[in-house]
Amino acid sequence: MPDRIILNAFDMTCVTHQAPGLWRHPDNQADRYHDLDYWVDLAKTLERGRFDAVFIADVLGTYDVYRDSAAAALGDAAQVPLGDPVVQISAMAHATEHLGFGVTVATTYEQPYALARRFSTLDHFTRGRVGWNVVTSYLDSAARNLGLDAQIGHDDRYEIAEEFLDVTYKLWEGSWEDDAVRRDRESGVFTDPARVHPIGHEGRHYRVPGIHLAEPSPQRTPVMFQAGASPRGRQFAATHGEAIFINGLRPEITRPLTDDIRDRAEALGRPRDSVRILTLVTVVVAPTDEEAQAKLDDYRRHVSLEGALALYGGWSGLDLSQFDPDVPLEYVDTDAARSALSIFTKADPERKWTPRDIAHYVGIGGIGPVIVGSPETVADELERWVEVGGVDGFNIAYVVTPGSFEDIVEHLIPELQRRGRVWDEYPEGTLRGRLTGDGSPVIADWHPAHRYRGAYVGGPSALDGTLGGPLADSDPDAELDALTDITTDITEKEGAR
Repeated sequence: MPDRIILNAFDMTCVTHQAPGLWRHPDNQADRYHDLDYWVDLAKTLERGRFDAVFIADVLGTYDVYRDSAAAALGDAAQVPLGDPVVQISAMAHATEHLGFGVTVATTYEQPYALARRFSTLDHFTRGRVGWNVVTSYLDSAARNLGLDAQIGHDDRYEIAEEFLDVTYKLWEGSWEDDAVRRDRESGVFTDPARVHPIGHEGRHYRVPGIHLAEPSPQRTPVMFQAGASPRGRQFAATHGEAIFINGLRPEITRPLTDDIRDRAEALGRPRDSVRILTLVTVVVAPTDEEAQAKLDDYRRHVSLEGALALYGGWSGLDLSQFDPDVPLEYVDTDAARSALSIFTKADPERKWTPRDIAHYVGIGGIGPVIVGSPETVADELERWVEVGGVDGFNIAYVVTPGSFEDIVEHLIPELQRRGRVWDEYPEGTLRGRLTGDGSPVIADWHPAHRYRGAYVGGPSALDGTLGGPLADSDPDAELDALTDITTDITEKEGAR
């Protein structure tokens, strides 16, 4: 029996995601990104096609590197205007039963205490179908608009993310015991405070002394997605990522990257096959190879090279307008997304890339390959990526939406099901249970979050005060006097209304 191929739909709460200029195509409904019906209909289509999840990207700034301006990005709607990636999830989950949701949130500009509650809430509302794509952000424009003079250094962002995750793991896995919530109407006890524990975190970047605000959700910790191709990013991914998102041009030159990630995971004590690696692809499929190629040719007539260079400037930190468009680039280290630069200048030793080459390549599919053909041709190439590239599945970007996904569901999915690569029916359970194949909703014992499961049992609890300070140290008479003052004050204010 061949291994199942993991399939995620790759989308973003914007008009232009990975195909700049294609918003002008008459079949494209990407400009409906702010219409909730668009997201609900998409979710139903993906569930009909037995997709594992919809993977929603996000950034917190504008692509203003190209020509030192956001003008090109705005003109082509290149990931701006941009909505929040989280808000549509509840509606999509309500309209489906099995589809998972991978949501991108950057650790650099969030607080772990608040984000932990948000993901617990999503995990409850989706019944255990949510994952977190952990990123550190890469845009200087985001840093400037969120209170910094410039982007935090690449490796420093990962150091902050390590502590951020440590805090959320403590909250999700350790703060509430499994049987803390009683819902006992007769005794009048909803939650047993003795079984809820403050985490007492004191670190370099965060101080979180108290308890988690949310009760344990079906998965507790959401499925941990991660995307990082630099050495530091790969180490972070090998430590925390249950599923890891990479970019590659060809499977032959991607294999060293996937092997390195698995080597790093194994060195950390993880089973080698516990890493699920997904790569970006764009699929153009039709009943025949000729029809698919004609469709791609039609799409290419709508590509915006200015929009492509705006996107690439944000990804790489390089303004390609400063270079001769026909002179090959050399690798330059930046604090942006290093994989966006190295993938062209280092990863493929058989080719020299000019700025013009990059603009044409990025025009459809971003940094990932475009796979074109009949269902048989596309399925063959996806299987080649699995066998040669060492990947477990794909984040599939659209050229036009929802048309690209509808074509995949209509033409490609039946062929993959015939080959045993896609479920005929979803198995029951959570996103984690389906991703790992063992059905368990809980995080594996090799994961760093697991060490906090039950770690606070027998220690300080909510009985000792909301921030871990013992009530025995307080003055009962003073507390009663203070409560009386507060009650009197409230009564007087209510009477004045």
